[in-house]
Amino acid sequence: MVDAPSRPQLHGDVDVDVCVIGGGLAGLTTAREIARGGWSVVLLEAERLAANASGRNTGFVLPGFAAAPDSIIRRVGFERAKDLWALSQSGLEYVRNVIRDDAMPGVDSQDGWLYVSKTDNGDELTHLAGILGEFGGEIEGWPTDQVRAVLRSERYFHAIHYPRAIHIHPLNYALGLAVAAERAGARIFEHTPALSIDPAGVRKRIVTPQARLRANHVVLCGNLQIADLMPQIAATLIPITTYVIATAPLGVGLAEAIGYHGAVSDSELADNHYRIVGGDRLMWSGRSTTWARNPRRYVRTLTADIQKTYPQLGKVAVDYVWSGTLGNSIHRMPQIGELGPGVWLASGFGGHGLNTTAIAGNLIARAIVDGDQTWRQFTPFELVAAGGIFGRAITQTYYWAKRLRDAISERRAQAAELARRRGREAEMANRESAPPAAEEGGGADESAGSIVPPPEIDAPAAADEPPPTIALNNRWRRRKRPERAKA
Repeated sequence: MVDAPSRPQLHGDVDVDVCVIGGGLAGLTTAREIARGGWSVVLLEAERLAANASGRNTGFVLPGFAAAPDSIIRRVGFERAKDLWALSQSGLEYVRNVIRDDAMPGVDSQDGWLYVSKTDNGDELTHLAGILGEFGGEIEGWPTDQVRAVLRSERYFHAIHYPRAIHIHPLNYALGLAVAAERAGARIFEHTPALSIDPAGVRKRIVTPQARLRANHVVLCGNLQIADLMPQIAATLIPITTYVIATAPLGVGLAEAIGYHGAVSDSELADNHYRIVGGDRLMWSGRSTTWARNPRRYVRTLTADIQKTYPQLGKVAVDYVWSGTLGNSIHRMPQIGELGPGVWLASGFGGHGLNTTAIAGNLIARAIVDGDQTWRQFTPFELVAAGGIFGRAITQTYYWAKRLRDAISERRAQAAELARRRGREAEMANRESAPPAAEEGGGADESAGSIVPPPEIDAPAAADEPPPTIALNNRWRRRKRPERAKA
């Protein structure tokens, strides 16, 4: 981790154009962009910068959203869903460009994300890839052989590869954003919680333990941590705690097991997401819960997941373990918009990487500084109460049930593959042991009328070939959507 200098507490009253509450990635992005627009901005953080989910995640920066493309299309239609995809891609590119342009130290950006299936569900992934291709997504379909050539695990089948995705050190990125925001003119105060907000009137009033602020705009950039300040906002989020381990150095064995240096996900939800860090360590996350627990309780299950996936690594030692709690909205889309005149919300980023924090910060900054209305693309995804303890219990039950269903589907896929392999081996053995076909016509040419080609011609021995897998690299190329009839 790069050096993280402490910022002061706020003492004394301040008048500014914008007050940003929350020092995570969304808040830091918002402050940076508003300051770059020439406006005065103060950011308040109750603890240290990026102390919660922003600095404690696995650092995946991906296109898209946690919500499935089909569900977004059902809610807003194809064209608006395509526009939202473009925004998600712009969030990813913003992160990439800021890291490069500001030469952020210690962020260690690496390209690529592989979304892998543990079942032989080529049709489902073809459907997903088709939609993303129509959205304009830059993706590649990988068949099973190509996946297993780089992820040497019998658990994996097909995959979708996102070559433009990146993974980063999230805390170092947050600290780099803070430096960039301050360089642009923003002022950042740590250990300065906002105790209350009076949103009435043109000038909003914010009270902290040692000071009062007045601002034309207030931007709330927090998830569950703003419960004391805005309980009605926190009530729209389900807390999800994810557990992460980093192994001890694994040496050359890791490179022999994993030949892909991008990020990997082999599940839509909790299990598992991983990437290589530090050259020969494995960062591995999963086992999400809706009630936070001691992360050390999950070391055994997470290492068991590694051993099940890559048994060639043997028993792995763990050097670091931690957890991070984020907030998931009911519709699995970020909460971006204006709550009331001059009061803005950027929240609900759990479930799909860091691109949504960049989207929120940029859209809100543009709305405040330039009057841009692009943020309204997210108005169909309104604030929905998450159901409190009852909602958390339902979500936890769903996670458990999905993990069980996935395990059953995986076992069936493995059994089917084993049965096919044994069938091929048995057929090959029968062919090799079968007597040669009886010759007809005495001394006639051996090849005349024979159903067996002469030795120099390769016979099309269908039984020797693996079962036909979907030609993913051909079928998954981007397709042009037919022109829609214009009104």
